[in-house]
Amino acid sequence: MSQAESPDRLNRDVTVDDVRQLMGASTPHFALQLRNRIARLIDPLAADHPARRLGEQEIARLTALGFDGETRGHHAEAGMRTLRSVTDHGAIGGPGSESPAPDTSPH
Repeated sequence: MSQAESPDRLNRDVTVDDVRQLMGASTPHFALQLRNRIARLIDPLAADHPARRLGEQEIARLTALGFDGETRGHHAEAGMRTLRSVTDHGAIGGPGSESPAPDTSPH
């Protein structure tokens, strides 16, 4: 569904469960897309709304996950190098290499 929102969420109040549904399948590969969907979902909520508080925590976690990745399985075998994170010093920079703000514009 890319970054489009589930239609049933658009016609009712946002809940903590809505945020949890979006964060349930977070992986480094999709972390930034999920972050943007959560940001758009909680944008109209009051600062003290439970779903907004959870969403803001999740946005921070997903941003870190998207740029730092995660380690799974075993470490590199002897003679093999691990892949660098996009945030490693010396990594290739360029347009878009900085940490972007979540996209909350309507699409």
